[in-house]
Amino acid sequence: MAKKKKKKGSIAGPFLITIFLGLLIIGGGAFGIYKYFGLGQSEELSQPKPRQVPVSTYEDNHTILFILDEPDQKCSSTFVMLRSIPKDKRMIFVGIPTNSIAVIDDHQQSLKGAYERGGASAAVKFVDSVFGIEIDRYMKINSEALLKICNILGGVTYPVNADIAGFNSDGTEQYLNAEQIETLVTYPMFDDGEIQRAYIASSIISDMINQTNGKRVADSLDTNFNLIINMTDSDITAVDYRKLKDSIKTMLERGSTIAAFLIMDGTSADNDFIPSQSFVNEFVETYFKYDEYF
Repeated sequence: MAKKKKKKGSIAGPFLITIFLGLLIIGGGAFGIYKYFGLGQSEELSQPKPRQVPVSTYEDNHTILFILDEPDQKCSSTFVMLRSIPKDKRMIFVGIPTNSIAVIDDHQQSLKGAYERGGASAAVKFVDSVFGIEIDRYMKINSEALLKICNILGGVTYPVNADIAGFNSDGTEQYLNAEQIETLVTYPMFDDGEIQRAYIASSIISDMINQTNGKRVADSLDTNFNLIINMTDSDITAVDYRKLKDSIKTMLERGSTIAAFLIMDGTSADNDFIPSQSFVNEFVETYFKYDEYF
């Protein structure tokens, strides 16, 4: 009897299924490990952080009385008040004639007399009383400090109308170096006396600031501050500087023609100068109007 032949089933199908399931299992495990360790993941780029730009407010406003004191010169000391408003990128300079008079503590006195008797603090008190404001700080400058400041700012192009040796006296603009600036602001024989000298002192520093490279000055502000403050008699502290540094740098870097000067109005009476109350009122109303909020 002939043996029945066994059916030969095909192994191709099961074999392929086994391989497919194996790959699926191995592949899934590998993919899980791959993901677990973060392999192959492209790192997402983080958003760039915006550059922090210091924001000035009216709390940064400050007022400084500059006193140029050079005993070797034949003129009196020179007084210039700075009102600085960094938020508005404005610096306003007012030259105060040294022969200005006012009633202080029920006694009539001059700015020159007050300073000679009581020093910088007495001069500050005099200006406080005349303007009805509060001077924040003072800086008393000698010849060495003045020359250094002028050299830092880079001199100035300025018209000279006085007949002074070494200057063009026809009113045309000319470049003045530090020594010439010192000669001009300490000249004692202007036709209009101390009023003219005060005006020249305030206008020349205003022009110097507007003509300088603000970015260059801002970049070296720390070095220059430490240099100048050690050459002067001042009640400005390192804490004051740190508090206002950012707003001052921003004003220098981003401002355009930031400085201005005002000619102090008033009446001459013999050798005295009586400040105009209307000038004082307008000045305070214009440049101190924000202070009441702080």
